[in-house]
Amino acid sequence: RFGAVMCCCGPCAMYRRSAMLSLLDQYETQLYRGKPSDFGEDRHLTILMLSAGFRTEYVPSAIAATVVPDTMGVYLRQQLRWARSTFRDTLLALPILPGLDRYLTLDAIGQNGGLLLLALSVLTGIGQFALTATVPWWTILVIGSMTLIRCSVAAYRARELRFLGFALHTLVNIFLLIPLKAYALCTLS
Repeated sequence: RFGAVMCCCGPCAMYRRSAMLSLLDQYETQLYRGKPSDFGEDRHLTILMLSAGFRTEYVPSAIAATVVPDTMGVYLRQQLRWARSTFRDTLLALPILPGLDRYLTLDAIGQNGGLLLLALSVLTGIGQFALTATVPWWTILVIGSMTLIRCSVAAYRARELRFLGFALHTLVNIFLLIPLKAYALCTLS
């Protein structure tokens, strides 16, 4: 719809040879804060393509296979790489966002802001519990409500009730991914 998928996943992406060759030097010498960077190359390449004026598109009929993590340790290492890539390449994408559709700016803000709001809610709830020894019911209710709304929208859009099961992912976010993403932000360099 917008001609700007913000991250073309590595095993699922295809690029025109001419487009790739025009960006090859920038892609191969990927640096972050002056040091070589070897994580998030798929997101980085997508941002380079968009910065150069190319379109990136989602093709729903495409079929691809990839390897997925089969242990918790491998999953957490993958998520750490992805978190670093998201933080770094969101900063790289900021200058091009005004030239893209406003929805994509909103999406970029939502992807990063949503996690920040969830982390802030969790910290507020922990603070309330630590200071008053009361269960933060409002915090739990708000997080639960937002989770159900988000999963309901996904289930409706995909026409798949099983998407409601992603509500359990909120627990993974709270107990595993928020601390991991905080660590990723602190060790970005």
